[in-house]
Amino acid sequence: MDKATLWTWIHAERAALAATLAEITPEEWAHDTLCPGWTVHDIAAHVISNPQIGWGEMGGLMARNLGRSYNAMIFREVKRLGARETRESILADFDRFATSTRHVPTTTTVEPLIDALLHHQDIVRPLGRPHEMPPEAAAVAADRVRRLAPLMGTRRLVRSVRMVATDVAWTRGEGPTIEGPMQELLMIASGRRPDPALVSGEGTALVPALA
Repeated sequence: MDKATLWTWIHAERAALAATLAEITPEEWAHDTLCPGWTVHDIAAHVISNPQIGWGEMGGLMARNLGRSYNAMIFREVKRLGARETRESILADFDRFATSTRHVPTTTTVEPLIDALLHHQDIVRPLGRPHEMPPEAAAVAADRVRRLAPLMGTRRLVRSVRMVATDVAWTRGEGPTIEGPMQELLMIASGRRPDPALVSGEGTALVPALA
């Protein structure tokens, strides 16, 4: 996948997320999300921090979290950002950085796409505000998520099932089949609960979030 297309998808999803954030109420900003312990406010601050993190910021981040696991570090940093930023400063950062092509050092250009796609869902699904991912973008994100499965706690799952998208040409894995829209397969691969009405197949019995 060429980088120009990736950044087009990233910028479009950030713009869509910014529109969601501008529309929801202050009460919804404080609402829980699909990420345990994170509010809408926390996730919004996290997503738009991505293009603002360079090597200097990475040094401080690592120093603050010596001895912590990767997931513990991410959780702590997201809560720190959420406490520091206001609704107004977050929206201003989206205006300023949504079209940036900068990404966190040591990551690929697909990680900002994963962040934008999945965290938008983390916000809107608990709020009952449907938002569909572009299937082609979700497919590229899912391929990267499969490589990051050990960090996401889904290594065993993605190695145990065959995922088949129903809206784009994408099939991965071996084992009992899970069929569904690409965005639901991305949700599963990242350890999130898909919409059970949209996925089918024997492999769904192996998805912890559907147990």
